[in-house]
Amino acid sequence: MTRVSWDRYFMNIAHEAKRRSTCDRKYVGAVIVRDRMILSTGYNGSIRGLPHCDEIGHMMEGGHCVATIHAEANAILQAARNGVRIDGATIYTTASPCWNCFKLCANAGIVRIVYDEFYRDERSFRVARQLGLAILSLEEAEREAMREAKQGAPRTKRAATKRPLSGSARRTRGSA
Repeated sequence: MTRVSWDRYFMNIAHEAKRRSTCDRKYVGAVIVRDRMILSTGYNGSIRGLPHCDEIGHMMEGGHCVATIHAEANAILQAARNGVRIDGATIYTTASPCWNCFKLCANAGIVRIVYDEFYRDERSFRVARQLGLAILSLEEAEREAMREAKQGAPRTKRAATKRPLSGSARRTRGSA
């Protein structure tokens, strides 16, 4: 059996977390990691204690379900509830973060975002460059890790921000 990279390992766990999602419009999972240790996980779901979208339907505004708390936000909230510091961490998410989740990640001190599927919003990439926050597709993250391993250089906390896949590449990747 071939051993998977650390980035793929944590993304696989994010994909497992998404299986707990309760909004059938988009299943997303997230895992927050620092020093190769899992700090927190999250998935799309309703407010704690309220019925889920897959039970009662969606609360739609502007074409989006607003009843759901996104996976990235839930992972950050879980860390906060448990007193876990996530400053300097990487978040692995099965879909690139929406604008609001990107802002939460940035302000929570997350320094690297690795996503499996590009999802809608490209403005995060421009702002991430200004902040020195890395946003990488899983493939980019694995290529970067291989390059660093060959050079013997340790992974930097704040790497260059990568652009999302082109429109045609996004269409061929499939959904998460």
